[in-house]
Amino acid sequence: MIDPLRYPFDASAILLKKKAIKRTLLDTDRSFLEKRVAILGGSTTAEIRDTLELFLLKEGIKPAFYESEYNKFYEDVMFDNPKLLSFKPDIVYIHTTTANLHAFPSVGETLESVEKRVRDEVDKYQAMWNKLSQLFNCAIIQNNFELPPYRPLANSDSWRTYGKTFFIYQLNGEWSRQARERKNFYINDIHYLSALLGLKHWHDRKQWYSYKYALSYDAIPTLAHNIASLIKSIYGKNKKVLVLDLDNTLWGGEIGENGPAGIEIGKETPLAEAHTEFQDYARELRRLGVLLAVCSKNDEGAAKEGFSHPDSVLTLEDFSAFKANWQTKPENLEAIAQELNVGLDSCVFVDDNPAERELVSKQLPSIETPEIGGDVTDYVNILDRSHYFEPLDLSEEDLKRSAFYAENSKRENLQKQFASYNDYLASLEMEAEIGDFSPVYLDRITQLINKTNQFNLTTKRYTYAEVEAMSRQSDRFSCLYGRLKDKFGDNGLVSVIIGRMQEKQMHVDVWLMSCRVLQRNMEQAMFHVLLEEARRRSATELVGSYHKTPKNGMVSDFYQRLGWKYKSTNAAGDSEWRWTVNTDTPLTKSLPITIVRASLQTK
Repeated sequence: MIDPLRYPFDASAILLKKKAIKRTLLDTDRSFLEKRVAILGGSTTAEIRDTLELFLLKEGIKPAFYESEYNKFYEDVMFDNPKLLSFKPDIVYIHTTTANLHAFPSVGETLESVEKRVRDEVDKYQAMWNKLSQLFNCAIIQNNFELPPYRPLANSDSWRTYGKTFFIYQLNGEWSRQARERKNFYINDIHYLSALLGLKHWHDRKQWYSYKYALSYDAIPTLAHNIASLIKSIYGKNKKVLVLDLDNTLWGGEIGENGPAGIEIGKETPLAEAHTEFQDYARELRRLGVLLAVCSKNDEGAAKEGFSHPDSVLTLEDFSAFKANWQTKPENLEAIAQELNVGLDSCVFVDDNPAERELVSKQLPSIETPEIGGDVTDYVNILDRSHYFEPLDLSEEDLKRSAFYAENSKRENLQKQFASYNDYLASLEMEAEIGDFSPVYLDRITQLINKTNQFNLTTKRYTYAEVEAMSRQSDRFSCLYGRLKDKFGDNGLVSVIIGRMQEKQMHVDVWLMSCRVLQRNMEQAMFHVLLEEARRRSATELVGSYHKTPKNGMVSDFYQRLGWKYKSTNAAGDSEWRWTVNTDTPLTKSLPITIVRASLQTK
């Protein structure tokens, strides 16, 4: 069965069958992340809302919506609409378009006059964005502007100072600057989307005059998918691993039959050039922090030979996992996910063979298996427009992720040389830097909070603004980050704890750790400092809870292993554990980690 929510979208099928699609999405055995989304529209938004709901449900996000009245986006914010205030959105999406621009320059206006018009427009929106941030501490998604449906100045509209196109270019440049400078502010790039679909298919004047839709019905799924991609990325639901077949996927031909000299890669033929472009795209994703893996039915030696081709863009070092054998693709995909310590739902599998794609889709439905067809010239477009890996805030850890996995391989090789695991840990010469949240780390901390699923006690999700607000309330919150490095390299920021003071108790709202540092006693080091923080604040008790999800079973007995005492289980199934803070009890056992404390609060 064709998934109507998979690119390329069938707009008519989505709009006609949206109720049935919604029922199917809700009738699944999974837990949804519930979020409140306010849509503030400069035009009619009902179909956009309904279609956005479908794409969010597919990503595991169950939205509740507030929708402004037609073209009341500015008034709702600036004049304190009680309904919006009581709704308290987590996300605000401002759906404005070129139809909402009424200050286009007049013929003959000077550049100075046009620049003032641009500033006035920016000031109006800035006031709205600032107030939304103050009121709700929420993430804001703002459309930029598509080109107009007509150009009285024809070609000179793009460069004459009073051209509509020129004016839109200036505004979009200012919107881009705002996105670079503002935290928790994201551009929904309808300028690109309208170009992708073509302005002829984006604008529908009948729809505008009849129903005040600023875009055609056919464009709504593309718009809604783009918004959903931003929201799922804000809450850490991006894919993490791109798993690639080899023959007729990364290169043309069969390496086992023809050897490196007989495969199509490079610039010599149209087919070779198309495969080279696809390898270029995969390497670019890797540079953005996406892990690459190989899953191929092939002899391993022959498969690796393909990367010795002088025109191969990718090298063996670009892959964090490599499975080339004669086992089934689902078996190898499960092994790859286990090796990389990620869930199957973090993987995207690309294979030119439709039979292999169908087998994976049926046996491992949580893995995304895009229908790329058999034409390599479509591969990049389908992957890129599916937004599996939508990057919003790129941290230092993102850019170094592949290197972290390469260093882990060295650690695993070293472990084999030791009979005792404790001796192995001591040999790593580990150093943990643990300190209060720092502005320089807030992006990465927010990312970890929203992406970490396995070693995560509560799986609470917070936006950047919420994390920043807690970090500034040092009297109410103890916010700790942990970095771990050893003789093989720096693992980066890998652990987060947020403790909330409530009278004499410190409640652990967040405790998580990256799986790449499992079983290295980093959690013990974090506990050591958490206890110290509790004592500094004169807390008599630490209270932690475990919220069970399909992915975090590995920490179901975490508090028990630390020695905490079980207290109770609530109606939602969350178990509560407590630790009595005693001034004369040893903090923790001796650790094979040197703890360096960075700017801890003294309150």
